[in-house]
Amino acid sequence: MKKILFTAFLATCSMLQVNAQNLYKTVYNSAVKIVNNPNSSQEQIDINQFEVTVLNYLNAQVQKRALVKDTYFYDSQAVNLKSFVDDFIYYVTKARAISTEKRKEVIACYRDASLNNPLFNDNDKERIYCYVNDTKTFTPFSLDTDWEKAYDQATANIKNIMK
Repeated sequence: MKKILFTAFLATCSMLQVNAQNLYKTVYNSAVKIVNNPNSSQEQIDINQFEVTVLNYLNAQVQKRALVKDTYFYDSQAVNLKSFVDDFIYYVTKARAISTEKRKEVIACYRDASLNNPLFNDNDKERIYCYVNDTKTFTPFSLDTDWEKAYDQATANIKNIMK
């Protein structure tokens, strides 16, 4: 009986891993699809190109550093990145209707959350800040970000800004 339960447990875990791994791939493939869609607006392309760049950076850093990361790590980072960017766009749009100063506060809140939560402590500042230093980007965030922590920080701080 124990063998049957253990086998069923392993089968369930392996199915969960496949489904969980799909979260990273889903976020990535969705962003690529928007970037490659000729009907996408320039803003949509830029935002989704940022997401593709971040996910590629994340994967490259894990491989470069020979880190062992499970699917939860990849899925969590991808889902929190997507939530972070979506919430950022929502609050910037909402703040724009209030005032220019409020919009600047929202941008600073999210930018600071990204900068304050590095994932790899990468020393290549030119590369990781390429979006931060670009004044024309819709996503002024660091590539080297722990998106789970950044999302938590931004979510906590945005409540005070949008009162």
